[in-house]
Amino acid sequence: QVQLEESGGGLVQAGGSLRLSCAASGRSISSYDMGWFRRAPGKEREFVSAIKWYGSVNTYYAESVKGRFTISRDNAKNTVYLQMNNLKPEDTAVYYCAADREQFRTIWRFQETDFGSWGQGTQVTVSS
Repeated sequence: QVQLEESGGGLVQAGGSLRLSCAASGRSISSYDMGWFRRAPGKEREFVSAIKWYGSVNTYYAESVKGRFTISRDNAKNTVYLQMNNLKPEDTAVYYCAADREQFRTIWRFQETDFGSWGQGTQVTVSS
């Protein structure tokens, strides 16, 4: 099982930017879809973004972050990133990185149950 560690969270004003990193260890993530999820206070964890194992241009976003967030991966560094621009107070949440349970998944499906390895999360707080 791959171990994941998020970093880069913090406090930022509305309109600001943050870049989250997810460093993987234990095995290479190059053959796994990777995702970002978040849990806002009092809410269920929700999908934010995902990137396919076979190409950095193959990405998917929740409607609420489309056009503002960008997911990317650097397989040489075994790391996934989430660039978050134009942050809004409603983006306040704990952000979690996750790795797919299966290698080389071909279908586009990013349900929470598809991800078997999770990080501990990093807090993002956006002030108005």
